Amino acid sequence: MKILEEKGELTKIPLEVSPELEISEITQRVFKGPKELNKALLFENVKGSSIPVVTNLFGTHKRMALALGVNDLKELEKKAQGLLGLFSARSFGDFFRAGKEILRSFLSFVPRPKLLKEAPCQEIIKKDDEINLFELPILKCWPKDKGPFITLPQVVTVDPLTGQRNVGMYRLQVLDKRTLLVHWQRHKVGTEHQIKAKALGLKVIPCAVVLGGDPACIWAASAPFPPGFDEYLFVNWLRGKPLEMVRCVTIALEVPARAEIVIEGFVNLEDLREEGPFGDHTGYYTPVELFPTLHVSAITMRSDPIYPATIVGIPPMEDYWMGKATERFFLPFIKLVLPEIVDINMPPEGVFHNLLLVSIKKTYPGQGRKVIFGLWGLGMMSLTKAIVVVDEDVKLEDLSEVAWYVLGNVDWKRDVVIVEGPVDHLDHSSLQHSFGGKIGIDATRKLPEEGHQREWPERVKMSEEVKKAIDKKWPEIFEALKK
Repeated sequence: MKILEEKGELTKIPLEVSPELEISEITQRVFKGPKELNKALLFENVKGSSIPVVTNLFGTHKRMALALGVNDLKELEKKAQGLLGLFSARSFGDFFRAGKEILRSFLSFVPRPKLLKEAPCQEIIKKDDEINLFELPILKCWPKDKGPFITLPQVVTVDPLTGQRNVGMYRLQVLDKRTLLVHWQRHKVGTEHQIKAKALGLKVIPCAVVLGGDPACIWAASAPFPPGFDEYLFVNWLRGKPLEMVRCVTIALEVPARAEIVIEGFVNLEDLREEGPFGDHTGYYTPVELFPTLHVSAITMRSDPIYPATIVGIPPMEDYWMGKATERFFLPFIKLVLPEIVDINMPPEGVFHNLLLVSIKKTYPGQGRKVIFGLWGLGMMSLTKAIVVVDEDVKLEDLSEVAWYVLGNVDWKRDVVIVEGPVDHLDHSSLQHSFGGKIGIDATRKLPEEGHQREWPERVKMSEEVKKAIDKKWPEIFEALKK
């Protein structure tokens, strides 16, 4: 926040505002309004709480890059490529298939976090009768939300078999002053921990909800790393130094020492209650479902904490830029498995899991389909509902160009594959929960071996000679246009 203030990217709002709907409405107006007004927002006077609220921390390309210590999100590709240089291609090809064994070696060279005896996040400790979640300015974001929801958490659990830590971003609904509901979906690692624990006969598992701290920790919690991956060790690598950690006061977990607030407790695997509805990043309210309860055993915080939150809803919203950072970082790993890929784009209209645009360097027949099915076999990409493949000369960020290219080049009978498979937990259109139809569109230039015997037309393009000539004349033409 200090960096954002120095860069002119933070606006302080002293006016009293309510955490129920008002902060949400202000935040979305700022995000979707004029670009010059899109700032991180520090609400200094929140009704019903002495704790300020900050929203829209990652709401532009610039702020997302600042959060991760880069000038441009494309630098994340270079960082990932540098990481790949430490390993053989074969081992990282196995990375997507073998999982845990490769992942352990993947971070074996990273320094372990630094464990502190005292930490800023434990300057205030509340236990037993002092616990009261309603003292925190937890937001109600949309009118039909069931209640207040924690929306920007780092939810820490450990694998009950291996002890391997996982950090995920799962929303939490407040039930009462010491009970939360944990919305970890069926494809998430938190659910995997729940399933393993029940198989071992466990009724509860420890869980910590971390709010704030290093923004890289927040982003890492949202990124779709594979099971067995320790997100906090990843932050060590990204920052190039050990992350300071501290042991929780009531559970056997470690959390970032410089967090703002930590909620400690135990997830009761047998105490399932109705969670939702909640206005989600799909732009729709998600339906009521049963999820496990988190019974709070302690709340610790700084002496002057700030409560971080994000608002999701009809895209684009702030989570688009968090997803864009994920897209840029994971691209080199995807290229390692599918080397013909040039670029990818997950536009906000597709809310990440509904649409993936891919450009490839095509050299042989069937390659577009190979890429479609290859992507459906990679981790969370398996949930993508629509994959569109185009040739390498298409600018994926220009959605108008993509639409023109696809609609002109596709033969719907020949170039479309429709399959059934896993879809996102939040997909409300599928006939069955988390299982439904998916489409792949191969809009690449077709070769004779693919059944296209006609000549493929050449794309219209101006000559470089003429473009350079007009470049020299353009300043005078531009001045004439301005009159």
